[in-house]
Amino acid sequence: MPSFNQRLGLTRYEADEYYKNALDAYKKRDFDVALDAMNDAIELMPRKAEYLAARGFIYLEDGEQKRALDDFHAALVLNRYEMLAHYGRGIVAFQDENWEEALAHFKDAYYADQTRPETLYYLGLTSFRKHDFANAIDFMERARQSFERAGDKRKADAERWLREIQRVIERSGGGLLPPSS
Repeated sequence: MPSFNQRLGLTRYEADEYYKNALDAYKKRDFDVALDAMNDAIELMPRKAEYLAARGFIYLEDGEQKRALDDFHAALVLNRYEMLAHYGRGIVAFQDENWEEALAHFKDAYYADQTRPETLYYLGLTSFRKHDFANAIDFMERARQSFERAGDKRKADAERWLREIQRVIERSGGGLLPPSS
C-alpha cells in the first residue's frame, strides 16, 4: 500500500526538486553538488530512468566513465527508449572510436527525441568518421539549422564541420566516398 506521501505525490515533487537542483549545479560545473542532488532524487524515485541517465551523464562529464555506463545501462533496463542514456552511451562509444556502436546509440537517441540538435551533430560526426559523407552532410546541416533556430552558439561548430566535410569530399575528387564498413 502506498505511503501517505506517495499518495499525495510529495515524494515525486521532492525528487523533482532534487533533480532541478542537480541540473542547476551541473550547469555551474559543480559535479559534486549535482551528484549529491541526483543521488537524493534517485533514492526517492529509484525506478525513474531519466534520473539514472542524468546521473550517468554527470558522471561522464566528471570523467567517471564506468559509473556513467552503469547508470546508462540501468536507465535503459527501465526504459529502453531513454534518450539521454542512448546519447551518453553514444558519446562513450564515439570517444572509444567504436563508430558502429556510437551510430546505433545516436540513432536510438534521435528516434527517442528528434528535437535535440546535439544528437544530429553527433550523427554527423560519426557518419563523417565512417566516411559516409552524404549522411554526414545531411545530419550536420540539420544540426546547424536546429542550433540556428535555438540561437545556440554551437551553430559555428556545425558550420566548421560542414566546411571540413566539403574539403574532404573535394580532396577525394568531388565525389562522395562510399561508407566504410
